[in-house]
Amino acid sequence: MTPPVFLVDPAVLAGDRIRLDGPEGRHAVAVRRIREGETVDLSDGLGLRVRCEVAEVVGKDTLVCRVLERLAEPEPTPRITVVQALPKRDRGELAVEMMTEAGVDAVVPWAAERCVTQWKGDRGAKALAKWRASAREAAKQARRARTPEVAEPLDRKGVSALLAEADLAVVLHEEGAQRLSELPLPKDGQGEGTGAGIVLVVGPEGGISDAELTAFDEAGAVRSLLGPSVLRTSTAGVAALAVLQARTGRW
Repeated sequence: MTPPVFLVDPAVLAGDRIRLDGPEGRHAVAVRRIREGETVDLSDGLGLRVRCEVAEVVGKDTLVCRVLERLAEPEPTPRITVVQALPKRDRGELAVEMMTEAGVDAVVPWAAERCVTQWKGDRGAKALAKWRASAREAAKQARRARTPEVAEPLDRKGVSALLAEADLAVVLHEEGAQRLSELPLPKDGQGEGTGAGIVLVVGPEGGISDAELTAFDEAGAVRSLLGPSVLRTSTAGVAALAVLQARTGRW
């Protein structure tokens, strides 16, 4: 079994001995019951993985770790970004959690026209913070050295601009001419965009509006069918991501 991962500030990872304290140290000692002699991975969430042996447990919230090796994990290619329409209630956090576990590189909240949920003011800031916390905790659960970016929410114009930069832009839609499992994928460095990788759009419960579809078509996106089943917006992203992970060789 791979060692548990704890996320720490990059500045803490210097030196041959690292002190893990604060919330992460408390989680390691009080929840995970990590003890002397065990192996843990410390990461900055940006690709650096520092494998350590626990040299000492101090109190109820601190580990002193001896560095065994440092591994700089390259960013996976192609980069996969999922534009996720805002689901109802806590389903957005569930979507972020599952997509993080499945290896998404970035999640972009999308305030689609037919979204029941709207992020405004303090409510929007709190919801975004919850999405980011879900990504962080899921990355640890999945033993990832890279925590996916959860970007600021975009509107139709912002999503269109993102799609225009992609090497492959896909909109999941029941009227797609090709299934995602059969859609031609760009070869490395041969996409039509600016090297932004694959951008996948997942619509809201009420569907993507005609105006949004037209804008995304004009940005160069292709409409693609995921499969015969109609999935919730909170589960469609992880299902599509699994298809792309396997097809691109990342899995």
